[in-house]
Amino acid sequence: MLASFFANAQKIDNFTYHLGALVRGDSTVKKLSLVFTGDQFADGGGHIAKTLKEHGIKGAFFFTGNFYRNPNFEEIIKSLVKDGHYLGAHSDRHLLYCDWNNRDSLLVSKTQFVNDLENNYNEMARFGITKEQAPFFLPPYEWYNQTISEWTQKKGLQLINMTHGTLSHADYTTPDMPNYRNSEEIYDSIIDFEEKNPTGLNGFLLLIHFGTDPNRTDKFYHRLPELITEISARGYEFVTLTELLANR
Repeated sequence: MLASFFANAQKIDNFTYHLGALVRGDSTVKKLSLVFTGDQFADGGGHIAKTLKEHGIKGAFFFTGNFYRNPNFEEIIKSLVKDGHYLGAHSDRHLLYCDWNNRDSLLVSKTQFVNDLENNYNEMARFGITKEQAPFFLPPYEWYNQTISEWTQKKGLQLINMTHGTLSHADYTTPDMPNYRNSEEIYDSIIDFEEKNPTGLNGFLLLIHFGTDPNRTDKFYHRLPELITEISARGYEFVTLTELLANR
């Protein structure tokens, strides 16, 4: 799957696009952004927010309408808004847009896609977040195709996705899954990628989940302070998503 991803990637002015989605910022500068997604779980919220504040970092948080509607998550959402983080859309109902085995096969109609997206932004509006403030949209399951990118663009938004190459997104996996990755493996994959690739983590959208299933007791977000310290020591600067993707 990774080979297929890179085969379909396109470089424009040092920015990387994949099937119409912006997946990496300028690969010539040592800047990256931390991106968090959430739907059902928010157990990492307090720790993540505290860590970012201590390091003076503004993250980008993409939540579903399910997440924004959940009364148990209201306070952490308000806190993130108050602290000046980017809050965006991740679909209203966390829909799967296209088949896992046949990416060109859509599982939603354009009407379903548009209504779901609009409902997500409607939930965000309750927290004072407008489309103008949140022009980047990160697809549910981080899975999409060219058509989804085009539909997103027609709504005046830019589809984005995580930068591939590390296992950071595997932090949702539980021990019963065949693709389970523990936090040590995930951490090592990030450092390994930085060391072995000429452009390192330049322009990276490094994705971590805001919370995970209780069956995963080895929570990767607990490694976030260590990860930030290590990456910073290697000369990287953590910047806002808007800054990272400026001049795209």
